[in-house]
Amino acid sequence: MLALLLCLLLAPQDDVRGVLARQVESWNKGDIDAFMTTYLDSPELTFTGRDGVTRGYRPVLERYRKRYSSREAMGTLRFSEIEIRMLGDEAALVLGKFDLTRTETGGGNASGRFTLVFRKTVQGWKIIHDHTS
Repeated sequence: MLALLLCLLLAPQDDVRGVLARQVESWNKGDIDAFMTTYLDSPELTFTGRDGVTRGYRPVLERYRKRYSSREAMGTLRFSEIEIRMLGDEAALVLGKFDLTRTETGGGNASGRFTLVFRKTVQGWKIIHDHTS
């Protein structure tokens, strides 16, 4: 019985970790479009960064395309210090650290923290809010 309860509790966290792994894999292939499939395709999507708040899937996609306009600017992504807090059966809060390894001409290395809010949808777990700094 305890094993079943643990499995039910850990399964959504494993699913969210899978989304994060797909993000890293897509990013490191230089595929922003695939990376963006982890976000909810909705006008309600929000991204908060040092430049303020961007609202909506298409504007967030365009922000990524503009900011990371080349493979060199994208560099190699790594996530660490991942903490997942389930906020019920269909929502999760994720805290973590990112590191981008890039050449000097690509903008140099970068790192920071992020907070993601996930929602379970019929398409699977999707990011509905991203705060990265």
